[in-house]
Amino acid sequence: MKLGAFSVSLSVENLSVSKKFYENLGFSVFGGSMSQNYLIMKNKDCLIGLFQGMFQGNILTFNPGWDSNAQKLKEFDDIRTIQQEIKANGVKIDKEIDEDSTGPASFTISDPDGNVILFDQHI
Repeated sequence: MKLGAFSVSLSVENLSVSKKFYENLGFSVFGGSMSQNYLIMKNKDCLIGLFQGMFQGNILTFNPGWDSNAQKLKEFDDIRTIQQEIKANGVKIDKEIDEDSTGPASFTISDPDGNVILFDQHI
C-alpha cells in the first residue's frame, strides 16, 4: 500500500506563536497562510501542518499521490484502493468515501488509542 507523503497536522492555539516555535526548530513555511488560519511547514522531508481553530486534537496525515514536496507521483495507489484494502484488513472507516468516485477525496480512521488518521488525496 503506497500512502504518499506523511505529515502531522497539529491543532494549535496561536498560529503565530507556533510558527515561531517551529521556525526555531528549522522549519519554514511551505504552504497555507496566516489569513486562512493554517500553515504547512517543512524541514527537509519532514512536514507539519499547523491549524488554528479548524479541528480538535492532532491528526496523522497521508497524501496519496504526493511526494514530500506536494509534487504528483508518477505511480501511486488511488485513495479508493487504499480504503478498500484497509477495510479488507478489518479496520473500521470513520468517514468513508464513495468508491465509485474519482479524483480528490479523503477518509479517516482512528487507531486503537483514538488518534485520527486522515488519508487526503488532492489529485
